[in-house]
Amino acid sequence: MKHETHQNQFTSAKLFNSQRYIHSLIVYFLFFGSGLVIGISVSFYLKDVPITLKKKLFSFQPSPLIVTPKLNPPPSQPLNLPSNQQPQQRVQLNNDRRVENNIKTKRVGRIGLTDYIKPPEAMHDMNDEELIWRASMVPKVRNFPFKRTPKIAFMFLARGSLPLAPLWERFFKGNEGRYSIYIHSQPSFNGIAPEEGPIFHGRRVPSKRVDWGEFSMVEAERRLLANALLDMSNERFVLLSEACIPLYNFTAIYTYIMNSTRTFVESYDEWGPVGRGRYNSQMTPWVTIEQWRKGSQWFELDREIAVDVITEPKYFNLFKEFCRPACYSDEHYLPTFVTMRYWWKNGNRTLTWVDWTKGGPHPTKFARTEVTKELLNQMRSGIQCEYNGEPTSMCYLFARKFLPSSLDRLLKFAPKVMMFG
Repeated sequence: MKHETHQNQFTSAKLFNSQRYIHSLIVYFLFFGSGLVIGISVSFYLKDVPITLKKKLFSFQPSPLIVTPKLNPPPSQPLNLPSNQQPQQRVQLNNDRRVENNIKTKRVGRIGLTDYIKPPEAMHDMNDEELIWRASMVPKVRNFPFKRTPKIAFMFLARGSLPLAPLWERFFKGNEGRYSIYIHSQPSFNGIAPEEGPIFHGRRVPSKRVDWGEFSMVEAERRLLANALLDMSNERFVLLSEACIPLYNFTAIYTYIMNSTRTFVESYDEWGPVGRGRYNSQMTPWVTIEQWRKGSQWFELDREIAVDVITEPKYFNLFKEFCRPACYSDEHYLPTFVTMRYWWKNGNRTLTWVDWTKGGPHPTKFARTEVTKELLNQMRSGIQCEYNGEPTSMCYLFARKFLPSSLDRLLKFAPKVMMFG
């Protein structure tokens, strides 16, 4: 009996110890699982914490070294705050000032409408490809969101300086804001001409060598147009030579051009050897001999045609490849191009008066003694033409060719005959 009782007590104790062991195991397992979950969570959190913050959290930060100066420093300027203002208010004031300074800093680099429409400098570092890409950007919206005075871009194609610049100075005087000036000279000319006044300084565009009669002449005209198109205020574009003079004052010419519904590109079908005789049959079928035209290289264009001239590659490359001496591109490319694509917008007339009475391949050159009031009046009138569908005697706005020696006589007669200066 005693043996059975002892056996039962032993079995009960063993069972109790087993249950206690299982309970302890479960508790340990729960602690271990909780710690594992917390560890994994912390590791994922620290993964997203910046490295600099980790260093601050887990690296030893020594106490800053405090150096006591031997001399008392001068008292700092106190803030002009009321005596009862709390430190918290002072901190808020400093924060407000810091935000204001940040706003001012951000405004420094802002590019607004004013910077975008500002006329660019004539001299730049763009190559021809970059220049044409930049100049071809035209707004699609017709109405400009700013006050805009349309300007005439006067583009001068010159070998070097402009010997008649003093006459042009008088012509432009008092009309600032209604014109722009661009000069394409030979790249070998890199000086400042003494006869050119302030309005011509800084107006030369990056240029390449030009051979008169070669396709490089058309490339120079195209380069001038592209530079002038960078200024969105330029609405009409006039190409002139260094030997040209104005026949009227600025207001008369500005009004005449701006009110015209047509552009001024001379274009006619010449059956002789200097017209159709220069046609290259390899241009067929893009340009036929019936579409071939001849005219003066000095022109006036509106903005729409000017953009098309610099961006249209087919006819430009066609003339570059097949129009070679004795085919002169400067006399055929633009007359043919404008007639084919914009015949309804072209007045089919030239801007410049010239004298061909002496014969030869070039017009008469006027020296000092040949310049008279009678000659200038003859250039200004004496012929009938059409303007906006109505007859007019104001057919030529400019004239050529005038030698440098004619300048003093031109300056003498300009105020009386041309009514400017």
